[in-house]
Amino acid sequence: MDLTRRAALRAAVATAGAGAMVLATPGGALAAYPTLRRGSTGSAVRTLQSRLSDLRYWCGTVDGVFGGLTEQAVLALQKAAGISRDGIVGPATWSRLSAGVRPSVRTLSGTWVEVDKARQLFLHVVDGRLTMALNTSTGSGQRYWSRGAWHVAVTPSGSYRVYRKVDGWDDGPLGSLWRPAYFNGGIALHGYGSVPAYPASHGCVRVSLSAMDMLWRSGRVPVGRRVTVY
Repeated sequence: MDLTRRAALRAAVATAGAGAMVLATPGGALAAYPTLRRGSTGSAVRTLQSRLSDLRYWCGTVDGVFGGLTEQAVLALQKAAGISRDGIVGPATWSRLSAGVRPSVRTLSGTWVEVDKARQLFLHVVDGRLTMALNTSTGSGQRYWSRGAWHVAVTPSGSYRVYRKVDGWDDGPLGSLWRPAYFNGGIALHGYGSVPAYPASHGCVRVSLSAMDMLWRSGRVPVGRRVTVY
């Protein structure tokens, strides 16, 4: 490393702190990015949000405020990258952002919703091209009691189509689902108040409440939309 870049490196770290991640910008200059988490604000958060959006991880508005939607997008990136799923943007996450990590897809033609249970990701795909990735939570695999019998919380693999939607809260025996899009019996893609980084549902495919609103507004999950779960 030449003296100029060494000086730039020292200046970048001094500006952002010893725990910062130092990366090369598209122009070749060095820039330091601090560790970010929910509640962080400022230009580094805007950089994070812009990069997430460019890579198709939906985080809502690029506003410089690290809120719940940004955290959900970070979790989706971390899942795609196979790194720790903590929603905190440290050196490992910055490096995957810099590398342009996106989840691979399986469908090659047509418009699909892919539910990747291994990585816990919701993927919207058009002709083999990823158009949106969301953090999701599917069946936990745990036993639960409902309507006088024990069941196992599983999201079955297979190919389906959305056959019914409810515009609002839909109350059922296991709770209320926000704007559900049913694709396999009582199993739906729906909004929920809690979408952790691990499988936690009774079998449905959870996304955040705001993400479900966005999917409705954008028309990405109409009746008839093909869904593949794997």
